Amino acid sequence: MEIRSVEFYRAAYSPQDFPADKRPQFAMVGRSNVGKSSLINAVLKRKAIARVSQTPGKTQGIHFYLINDRFHIVDLPGYGYAKVPKTTLQGWRALINAYLEKSERLRLMFLLLDARRTPNDQDKQMHRWTRDAGVEEKVLLTKSDKISNNQLSKNSEGIAEELGIERGEMIACSVVTKRGIDQVRREIAERL
Repeated sequence: MEIRSVEFYRAAYSPQDFPADKRPQFAMVGRSNVGKSSLINAVLKRKAIARVSQTPGKTQGIHFYLINDRFHIVDLPGYGYAKVPKTTLQGWRALINAYLEKSERLRLMFLLLDARRTPNDQDKQMHRWTRDAGVEEKVLLTKSDKISNNQLSKNSEGIAEELGIERGEMIACSVVTKRGIDQVRREIAERL
């Protein structure tokens, strides 16, 4: 899939802000600091369309990016570590939940997990929400360049078991080595 144009389309802070257009959507969600913004930039072949920060919790609304005037990449707020008030975290959770419930154009949810870590309760909850909403899901194992292939294989097996999925439902990714980036693009292209 060729990326010809990318533009920031809108930030949604409530369900009323969700785009009303009929374009397909592909969402990315994961723990704070899992590498979501970096992965979005790599998939879209842009350096800074999604702002990358060392501070967890920078994405505070749902960000919609319009790609090739044909579909949206949706950047959901990171969950977990963010140093924000509890009420803000609850608001993000409600916003993500509303998005999952209301989005009829969501073709695929990419759940990003750090390849070095075991899924925590929030990761498992997000996985269940996605499945319960009837949304197709692919798990992206980010930062796969930071561990050996042997460790990645072992971790992949454990993650698949924890989530109750097949290893084929996961893609090991690295923005440093570009591992898995083309495969993510193919997953999107196959659903357009």
